[in-house]
Amino acid sequence: MPPVLDEAIAIRQWEFSETSQTVLLFSRAHGLLRALAKGSRRPKSPFSGGIDVLTRANIGVIVRPHSELALLTEWDLAETFPALRSSLPVHNAGLFIADILPHAVTDHDPHAALYDAAVASLRLMRSPADVHPALLAFLWTLLSDTGYAPVLDRDVRPSTGDTSLAPAPSYRFAPDLGGITADDPTTREALDAHSPSARSWRVRAATVDLLLALDARGLAGVAALGADARAVERAARLLASYLRHILGHEPATMPLIFGRQLPR
Repeated sequence: MPPVLDEAIAIRQWEFSETSQTVLLFSRAHGLLRALAKGSRRPKSPFSGGIDVLTRANIGVIVRPHSELALLTEWDLAETFPALRSSLPVHNAGLFIADILPHAVTDHDPHAALYDAAVASLRLMRSPADVHPALLAFLWTLLSDTGYAPVLDRDVRPSTGDTSLAPAPSYRFAPDLGGITADDPTTREALDAHSPSARSWRVRAATVDLLLALDARGLAGVAALGADARAVERAARLLASYLRHILGHEPATMPLIFGRQLPR
């Protein structure tokens, strides 16, 4: 069986033998791939540049239908994202991306848009100031590409047939319902009765506007709003909290980025 060509980010790696290793790759055309890299630990490895976590390469791979491990035949190093090796906040953000992907998608399920977003986010993070904008874009794409985009343009819990929301300084984000509704005592009581295990979160109208701009125009839309760093961080925290709710647990790297201040 001839190898197929793709590109991938190395997500994890393990020693397999004295000369080989197993790797978890997130590839553009094949999604998550668990692969055996024979000879990758030899002094004169056939894999260009070595296989390090959070590097990108052009790859050749043989996906074997009766084996959990594909066979990695080529690794031509293309990108190393230097800021990940020189800044601790950027490094932690890269680890967060690598940690989230295996939780969010399944093996052999391609997500080209998510792959492109991961690469773009790793490129964008050149300094600590870039971390929250990059992760905001990544998290939005992850939620959208996996079918969990939050509903922000209408009421997810209409009491009548009308789904419109009156303009207000703030709304409630209901994680069980996947979107926003009115921020008033009656609605909060109804949400608590509907889902006692998942509290709703107050979200500013400015945060909703920022996310709608992100959906429409990417980070350029966020910049056009003149959003400051705190606003971007609040939006990223909201998406991270929602993702944690969807996953049902908190990935180990999430507190490295957001501390223990995510809404619960």
